[in-house]
Parts: sequence; structure tokens; C-alpha cells
Amino acid sequence: MHYRCHDFKIINALSISLSLSSFHFPLFLLPLQPMTNEELRERYNPEGSLLRRQQTRMLEILLEVDRICQKHDIRYWLSSGTLIGALRHDGFIPWDDDLDIEMMREDYLRLMEVLPQELPDWLALQNDDSDPNYFYFYAKVRDRRSRMLEQNGYDRLWKEQGIYIDIFPMEPHPIWMQRLSEKTVGHMYKIWRTSTDDAKAIKQVRRIFNFNKRIVFPCLRCLLSILSPLTSPHSPLKTITSAMGIPFHNPRYAKEIFPLTTHTFEGHRLPVPHDADAHLRHIFGDYMKLPDLSKLAPHVGKLEFYD
Repeated sequence: MHYRCHDFKIINALSISLSLSSFHFPLFLLPLQPMTNEELRERYNPEGSLLRRQQTRMLEILLEVDRICQKHDIRYWLSSGTLIGALRHDGFIPWDDDLDIEMMREDYLRLMEVLPQELPDWLALQNDDSDPNYFYFYAKVRDRRSRMLEQNGYDRLWKEQGIYIDIFPMEPHPIWMQRLSEKTVGHMYKIWRTSTDDAKAIKQVRRIFNFNKRIVFPCLRCLLSILSPLTSPHSPLKTITSAMGIPFHNPRYAKEIFPLTTHTFEGHRLPVPHDADAHLRHIFGDYMKLPDLSKLAPHVGKLEFYD
């Protein structure tokens, strides 16, 4: 039987053994209690650490977005690792360095309209309208009192580079259509990832982005509106996934999400899917099991605070 390092505290006992009846077991093979939330936080994000400061700043951003969403009756919910953190830790996953929320595309479009007027001065909306070099099909709300650079380098020409939260639009369409939309923008990321001339590359990236946003995706949505009534009982409208062009296609199901409820996250009650447990198990499997802690990979390459 093999024991994973995230399930048990590993004790260095190469020369120590424990006698039990007539058998001898190396002490490091004995199962001990899993680490508690408090122990995990003390190990990965203790108060005052750089990561904990980043998490606190992301929470401040989220609370502002939550305030605006409540004011304008815009539905959203915690998603992905942020939702796992809420259910498993009542807050951030101790080593997590990003924060994700999702909302239906119609709510997303409304939020994009109101955020520029509602955000305080220390925050900025980042999307393709506000930042000419930004080429994601989802938005970020960024802190202007910090600066961070990500490991992948995609953000190197973006106007806003502060700590952020991600806001993902979701829409009802079949997985095959989502995958198709990913392929129509995939070359954009390759151009930017392998660029040796960013001034030239960003023009190519923007052409691909705009062609998809203005032509390809509207045509796909039009096709979907024609096909949807003809696809019973397996209607694509029963499946919700990331909006077109976003490279994530794990399906969500409306019956698991709506009506929204709330769960504790860092001491605040925030929106989560109605059946968050089933929702997460469909996407991640046994999300309550800790991952291999030796394989954690941060998103952030460099982080600075200005206040």
C-alpha cells in the first residue's frame, strides 16, 4: 500500500522502526492525522506572508465586485479552485494565488457596462475594450496598488498588471461548439507565446481576436439558435460551459447551479452553486482530497505592493 505525502505527515525515520507484535514497520509508513486547515495555512499562507497579502487583496476586490453585483441584481458564483476553497477550507485554498467567479453571459455583459462607473479608483476593469493589448475572452478586475507578472508572460504588454480576480462568462452550448471556438483562437496564443517581435505579434493577435469576436462567434451563436429546438432530448441548452473562445470546457449543469445559495468564504457569505458538491464532483472528482503538495505550481512570477 502506498501513502501519499498529502495524506500523512512524513516523519524522517530511516533508522527508526516500531515493533508491533512480531512485525517491524518503518515509522514513516504509519498513517497519521491529515493536516488541519490551520496547519495548512501556517505552512503555506501564514498571516503577513506575501501569498496571504495577495489573497487578502483579492478578497478586497471580490467584495467590491459583490457589492456592485448586488446593487445591480447581477448573479455570479464562486468557481473552480475558489469554490473548492470555500467548501473545503471556508476560504482560500492555502496555496492558491488566484480567484475565479462565473456568471451567465447576459449578466456578464451587464456587469461590463456598469463596472467602469462603479469601481473605486484603486480598481480597474481589464477587458479587450479597456486594454488594447488584452486578448482574453473573459475579464479581470485589477488592483492598482500592486504589480504582478505571471509565469506564462502573456501579460507583458497589458496596461493593467496589478493583483486581480477573473470573471468568466458562461453560456449554454454543446461541448463540441466550445472546442471549435477554442480552435479558432488557438493560434493566437501560439503567436504570442513564441513571439520575438511583440509589436508585430500583438497586431496578429488582435486580428485573430477581433475576427472571432465579431464574425466567428456571432455565427456560431446564430447556428446554435437554429439547432437548439431540433436537438431534443439532448439539447445543448442543458449544458453550460465557458463562453466561446475561453480555453476551458468542463460542462456545468443549470440544475446544480440555480437557484444560487451562499457559503462562507474568508468570513463572508458569498454566492455558490445550489448543489456545489455535485457541481465540483462533476468537474474535479473527489475535490475534498488534497492534491500532491509536492507538485504545486504558482501562477505568479513576480509580485510587488505599492502601499
